[in-house]
Formats: sequence, structure tokens, C-alpha cells
Amino acid sequence: MQPSAALRGHLPETLARSLHPSPGEVHRSSKGVTPMTAAARDPGSRHEPYWVMVIDLQKCIGCDTCTVSCKAENRTPPGVSYNVVLEMELGEYPNTRRAYVPRPCMQCDSPPCAGVCPVGATYKGESGIVVIDDDRCIGCRYCIAACPYGARSFDFGENYDEMLGYTEVQAPEYGVDRGPRRRGETPIGTVRKCTFCLHRIHRGEEPACVETCIGDARYFGDLNDPNSVVAKLAASPRAFRLKEELGTQPRVIYLK
Repeated sequence: MQPSAALRGHLPETLARSLHPSPGEVHRSSKGVTPMTAAARDPGSRHEPYWVMVIDLQKCIGCDTCTVSCKAENRTPPGVSYNVVLEMELGEYPNTRRAYVPRPCMQCDSPPCAGVCPVGATYKGESGIVVIDDDRCIGCRYCIAACPYGARSFDFGENYDEMLGYTEVQAPEYGVDRGPRRRGETPIGTVRKCTFCLHRIHRGEEPACVETCIGDARYFGDLNDPNSVVAKLAASPRAFRLKEELGTQPRVIYLK
């Protein structure tokens, strides 16, 4: 996917300054030990977690596994993608290269989407994840227009091609299998977005995109834990956030 107009002017300059990892670069912890299970094993951990996602742009190969696994996990219909990978070409011929920028919801600490919602359907939920109350959402789509990252989609409930039909498929978001899709019980007619797989976090699991990333380009954990992988990566000189100048305070941190 090509970068949206909201991001196109910001990304090339950032990616053009890509640095090589230092010899002391932090690597992913061993498989099977997630930030959530590690915290659960530490009886002295009493602080409120500050969940963040770190994405290493040098490791992303543009395979779109994150996009596919996200759609499979959240049962989103065609036209609704929580995780997309933006592609761009840098340099001039013959010295060109492709760069890939995964773009989930930024889970902003100052989310513009929440400020424009006329009914308070979008808000900062537990652990700082931006969530949507489907029962409150009236489908006005003001939040889609306000999001500077293009990270929101509207669920028209159309073009679904599974054997069951879209109205029969359950959605596991927020830990609720919604059953037969009717207005007020389903996301149809409302806005949808990435939630860092909040239902998986509740089970002590990583977001689906992090767990399935082929290049190990994604990290997820508690920034409040100084010993966590994400805290160490966030302190790297390679770390940056998209469109920081807007004051949105994103919880997705990129490594250039």
C-alpha cells in the first residue's frame, strides 16, 4: 500500500536517515516468554503497564504477514484493515531501494479521534489503549477525518465472501464474541481500528501482528518496566514517532 497523504510528506525524510544497528542492539527475548507472562512471573511488579509497540524498520521486509494475521485474528471484512504496510521507493535510479512502514493504530495519549467524537464513543480505555464503544458509535466518521495516521476504517458490512456470510461471523474484539451481527451488537455501521489485540493482552498474549512477524521487526511490552525490551529500544538513538509535531504522543515507536 502506498503512503496516505497524511504520512507521505513525513516518511521519506525520516527513512532516508536510516542508521545501522549498533553492536549492542537489543534483540527479541526468547520465544514463549512474552512481556505479559514475564510480568505475571514477577510478584513484585505492581505498576500500571504502559503498553507500547516498537517497530524496527530495518527488519521489516514488507511481507504483509502482520496484515493477514490481523485480519484473521479480528475477522475484519474486505476494506477494513487494522494493520497495513506502507511502501515507498527511496533514492534515484539506479541507486534506489524500497522501504516499508507498518502502520497500526498509534494508540495516542492525546488522540485527536477522541476529541471530535460527538457521543464519546472513542476514548482511552484501560492501560491507555484507544477503544471504540460500538453501542455508542453513530457512524458519523468524524474520527476517521481527524486521525492524522489514516488508521481507522468504517465497517459497511459489505462484500464479505466467507461461506457463512458476514452477518454470521463472530468478532472477538474486546474479548466479546459478538454472535450474529445486528446493529447494536456488532461493528457493522461503526468505525473500527487496531486495539493492540486487547483481547489477547487480557490472556497474557502478544498482539497477533507481533507474534507472527517473520522478520521479528515488532516488539510489544511495558514501557514503565525499565528492564523491558521495549524500554531499551525506545531509548535508542534510532527511535522516533510518526508526526510527533502534532502532539498526539503515539504509543507506536519506530526504529529508523
